[in-house]
Amino acid sequence: MSCWIWGLAVVLLLEGVGPLLFPEQWRRMVLNLSALEAPVLRRVGGALVTAALVLFYIFSP
Repeated sequence: MSCWIWGLAVVLLLEGVGPLLFPEQWRRMVLNLSALEAPVLRRVGGALVTAALVLFYIFSP
């Protein structure tokens, strides 16, 4: 279970770096993403989930 908590901490760390260091660029990126159509966002989300699953498969013991 501690491995999942460690993984969540890494995700939170990476997610927080953008707004912390580059708040204006992060805000523009979020505005640009919010302007995209739903099918495009679904494709991007699907690609990210697929990439994560491939990485889990490659690096799992």
